[in-house]
This record gives sequence, structure tokens and C-alpha cells, in this order.
Amino acid sequence: MADTYEKYREKLRELADPKYEIFIKSLIPGVEDALGVRSPDMKKLAKELYKDNWREYFELNQDKYLEETMLQGSVIGLMKEDVEYVLGEVRKYIPKITNWALCDGFCGGLKITKNHKDRMWEFIKDYVNSVKAYEIRFAVVMMLAYYIEDEHIEQMLVLLENIKHEDYYVKMAVAWAVSMCYVSYTGLTLEYLKECKLDDFTYNKSLSKICESLKPSAEEKALIKTMKRRALKRALVTSE
Repeated sequence: MADTYEKYREKLRELADPKYEIFIKSLIPGVEDALGVRSPDMKKLAKELYKDNWREYFELNQDKYLEETMLQGSVIGLMKEDVEYVLGEVRKYIPKITNWALCDGFCGGLKITKNHKDRMWEFIKDYVNSVKAYEIRFAVVMMLAYYIEDEHIEQMLVLLENIKHEDYYVKMAVAWAVSMCYVSYTGLTLEYLKECKLDDFTYNKSLSKICESLKPSAEEKALIKTMKRRALKRALVTSE
């Protein structure tokens, strides 16, 4: 029964690039067991596995290597089964998300979202108020990837403001999302930033990410820089 799993683990090993392995480990904190398989090769292998006995692979997957987990996530992204079936696989996969790379890559690959916007919206909202950092990040990255649009922008900004979690990767995801909202809905997001109750770190990171974007004009960026909260700096000075 282990044939499918062992076959694809061996394929991953064959595709491993030692130089890329070093790069990946430097990029993703805490990742020790990475093979260094590049993204184009992962995509090809996922398509191959989806045509093969992927259910057996999922059942036996030991998640020893980063890429083994990524491969499962990529296959879920390819699924054309009923949306509720796919969501069942998504629900089982989310606990495997233990770093930003697994999270963001998985979210970007869930193309089924485009054809089931309402159902997926309700699904991801269940994770916004989780106590688990990467469940929240999953929800936030899904929102910024698929829901910065007229129908959802206002509710999205409210949901982002109400996230209260101290994890760095949650805060950075929220800041990223707010900056993306600004790019697409500048006026609305600017007014939001003037009144929002985001914590100082997330708020200031949102401003920084807006300034890093290529779309805002020099004048816009100058204005954004004046909006930085100084309380964070004062608090750090006081604590020294």
C-alpha cells in the first residue's frame, strides 16, 4: 500500500537541489527537513500525482520533508471535485500548515475559490477568530488573494481590524492585506487607516508595505509616512 507514497518521496529526492535547499532553509525559520525542490518541478509533480493514486499518498503522507506537505497542498489546489469534498481536504490540510511558505503557497493554489466565492468566504471566516496563528494567517491570505473586491472590501477591513493575535506572521499577514487593500481601494483604505484600531506594530507595518508598493505616487507615500504612530517608538525607548 505504501507504493504511491514511497514513489513520490523518491521523485522529490531526485528533484532536490542542494543549493536551493540552503536557500529555502534560510528563508523559512524553523525548517530543517527541506529537500530544495524548485516550484516548477513541484507543480509538474503535483499534476502527475493528481492523475495517480493521490488518496493513498494523502493517507500515508508522513510530512517528513517540507516538500511532501507542499505536494499534498498543491494537489488539493488542482482538485475539480465537488466544492464540499475539496473543503474537506482543505480542512484536513490546514493543521499541517506550520510556516508562512506552506500557508501562502497553498492559498495561492486554491483556484476553486474563484468559482465558489460565497462558499469559500463563509469557510475562511471560520478561521479568522482562531487562536492558532497559521489558521488565522490562512484566512487572511485567502482574503487578500481572492476577496479584495467591491462585495467584500468593507467587511474584510473590519475582519482584519478585529484580529487580535501576537504572532509575528499573523501581524505581517494583516499588514500585507491592508496594503493590498490600499492599492485597490485607496480612498476607502486611507479613511480606514485614520480610524482603525489595529495594534501599533501591524498599523505601522501596513504603512511600510504601502510605501514599498510601486503603485502609490511619491505624494501618496509622503502622506502615508506622516501617519506613522510614534507610540510604538516611545514604548520601546521607555522599556530600555
